[in-house]
Amino acid sequence: MKFTISSSKLFSQLQAVSRVINNKNSLPILDDVLFDLVGDELKLTASDGETTIRTSIEVDGVEGSGKVASAAKLLLETLKEFSEQPLAFTIDENNFAVSMVSQNGTYSFVGVNGNEYPEMPGAEMGARELAIPANVLQSAIEKTIFATADDDLRPVMNGIFFDIAEDKVTMVATDAHRLVRYSNTGVKPGVAASFILPKKPASLLKNLLAKEENEVKVTFGAKNARFEFGSTIIVCRQIEGRFPNYNAVIPQSNQNIVTVDRQTIINACKRVAVFANNGTAQLRLTLTENSIKISAQDIDFSTSAEETITCDYNGTPMAIGFKAPFLIDLLGSITSADVLLKLADPARAGLLLPAENEENEDVLMLLMPMLLND
Repeated sequence: MKFTISSSKLFSQLQAVSRVINNKNSLPILDDVLFDLVGDELKLTASDGETTIRTSIEVDGVEGSGKVASAAKLLLETLKEFSEQPLAFTIDENNFAVSMVSQNGTYSFVGVNGNEYPEMPGAEMGARELAIPANVLQSAIEKTIFATADDDLRPVMNGIFFDIAEDKVTMVATDAHRLVRYSNTGVKPGVAASFILPKKPASLLKNLLAKEENEVKVTFGAKNARFEFGSTIIVCRQIEGRFPNYNAVIPQSNQNIVTVDRQTIINACKRVAVFANNGTAQLRLTLTENSIKISAQDIDFSTSAEETITCDYNGTPMAIGFKAPFLIDLLGSITSADVLLKLADPARAGLLLPAENEENEDVLMLLMPMLLND
């Protein structure tokens, strides 16, 4: 089996698929990437046993066809040092010895029988299907994934919940301290369904979709979800279980509304948070007419800081506490120039919303307060 391929294209595609490979795998072959040559198309596949990525590249100088699994790390470490040039591969189908010839040298290593590599799961009976523009899916994942949990006791919260209605798609993530709900009415699925996408494949999708311009075909059944775009396919196992009723925890009557410049409050929070207690990371927001005082202290080390910034606020004067990293993450994921902070009282959840949403988008973020030690 022989073929010739561009070094930069091979490196780029190997880098993309190998992100799914774990540092430690239950099966040694999962340390490898599967090379599957069919005609003038080379398919590269990598998997961790639950998520599988496959991409395709056109190759030249093809002789024969077949499969071989080769060590991903070895190939990546070698290829990253090459300038753009053609690489000629020869694979012995009897012992799976691989020879890679560059402009200046030859590199030899032994692969594994590709037929031993786990098969990519096929389509499920009764699977649902919808198309989502790549930029919409990428934006939705980017705005929700940071709020997912790492909770072994509640695995349903370790991913993004796709709540699909006939006239819109909603994606939700929560770790019980914060919640993000992203809706897009520009996508019309025509079906009502739901599934939970685990954090790892969601992160892979977010990175891979950054340069994609076309639609993503999403297919999901009872066990697996499949994403197809360009020359790439990602298949992953869904998280089983019932996602919490997120709408029930979103307050509907937060009457105290703050409008503030997003970058101003982020920068102030970051500066003041340096002086917060390492254990609690608590920020106190004291709201008075048209101003917010942001303060923090660490009694153990006798450090404190406070800043006052201007805002638009005519509600009830109050002081409310939030965990600094959570507040900064939420503010950082909003893209509008101004942000709205809707509050009821210091003991109930606050809502953060962009002052202006992107076209067809509706983004809402919820953050639970911290008890202030007065």
